[in-house]
Amino acid sequence: MKPVIVLVGRINVGKSTLFNRLTRSRRALVADAPGLTRDRQYGDGRIGDRPYFVVDTGGVVSGLDAIGDRGDVASGVASQVRTALAEADAIILIVDAREGMHPLDRQLATDLRRQGKTVWVAVNKAEGLEAATAVAEFYALGFSEPAAVSAAHGEGVTDLIQRVLSDLPMAEESDPQGDTPRIAVIGKPNVGKSTLVNALLGEARVVVCDAPGTTRDSIHVPIERDGRHYIIIDTAGVRRRARIDDPLEKFSVLKTLQAIDEANVAILVIDAHAGVAEQDASLAGYTLEAGRAMVVAVNKWDAVDESDRAWAKRELERKLSFLDFVRVHFISARRGTGVSNLFRSVDEAYASAHRTLTTPKLNRVLQAAVTATPPPLVHGRRARPKYAHQGGKNPPRVVIHGNQVAALSKSYRRYLSNTFRTAFHLIGTPVRVECRQEDNPYRDKNTGGHRSRRRTARRRA
Repeated sequence: MKPVIVLVGRINVGKSTLFNRLTRSRRALVADAPGLTRDRQYGDGRIGDRPYFVVDTGGVVSGLDAIGDRGDVASGVASQVRTALAEADAIILIVDAREGMHPLDRQLATDLRRQGKTVWVAVNKAEGLEAATAVAEFYALGFSEPAAVSAAHGEGVTDLIQRVLSDLPMAEESDPQGDTPRIAVIGKPNVGKSTLVNALLGEARVVVCDAPGTTRDSIHVPIERDGRHYIIIDTAGVRRRARIDDPLEKFSVLKTLQAIDEANVAILVIDAHAGVAEQDASLAGYTLEAGRAMVVAVNKWDAVDESDRAWAKRELERKLSFLDFVRVHFISARRGTGVSNLFRSVDEAYASAHRTLTTPKLNRVLQAAVTATPPPLVHGRRARPKYAHQGGKNPPRVVIHGNQVAALSKSYRRYLSNTFRTAFHLIGTPVRVECRQEDNPYRDKNTGGHRSRRRTARRRA
């Protein structure tokens, strides 16, 4: 197994910046505000031929054992940190060179010593400082020689990780399955996304709180179920833009949209009490435009009476009619009711998105569709689709060739898309139709002929 390196520290010392540096990504949300990271975030790192896992954790506001279990965000963060430490092969305690030694740094050092694991001290934000001066007071923490680093600029980071890995056994990188489905759990704030993620994982993996907006970042969690590997992405709730005043929430929404782009399948979570809101339909539309397969989970179904259930189903049919090819599940994430069935629909949608569409059948379906409903006239001329082939997967893309096909309307392309989806039994995935218009093979010859005749007329004149 690859070694696990856990990043720990108080608020705003640069843990997420170092995480992004080590994973060569922008997976962790970074801004000039404290308390941004709340859940633990996994990523892959590599130095030379040494692969490893790195885990980002939330900023701790007091001792790890002093918070207890009050059920608020602070205790949830501390619980996440304790869980991450239990998984760690090595721990990096991050401190702030600009602020110097903080009482909480000493408390964390005491707590980490009880873990019985190797702890390294990274003195961050040391750019422009003399290294010896920056680290001097942190020797008092009682660990190995502190390292002066700058996560933002990359200074000293490689040397630090090489030192950390030198004490750990060599491990080869393993990829248990190359086609690991990435599942993004999306929806409005406070519809139960994090509760659903925990139910899917079978553990309290992400922080859950009754207050909306508890999840701010997109959290990637690997999971194995029935011998198959998945990556589940818990995302921040997305509200209408007009209601977003907090700049950090705007960043969170951006991370959610990036998570949708990275995913193979999105589970859209809807609150059964609230019904289908405009934002639900907007988020579903964005997901389809991104080409992502979908599953719909109507949550809190256990708390809705029969009359309201009928109303909720009518709302789905009326406002999400464009998702008629998507599986809908009525669940209770809190109780776990119906949650296990989601994996079956995710697998089905993932398989449909990666289906191979044979060319002979595509052409038979195309000709039957054109015969049943010919394309409408455009400027007195009718498009003539001739043949089709598959141009890509995830989502399936069908390329149609013919005369005047570039003029096919969006509604007719949507008709062809639905026809292909039905013919190939594709569930949960959009099908994109791309038209490539054939050039007139006599255009250049005709142009050349006209030019020749004009030259002849000029000579005769």
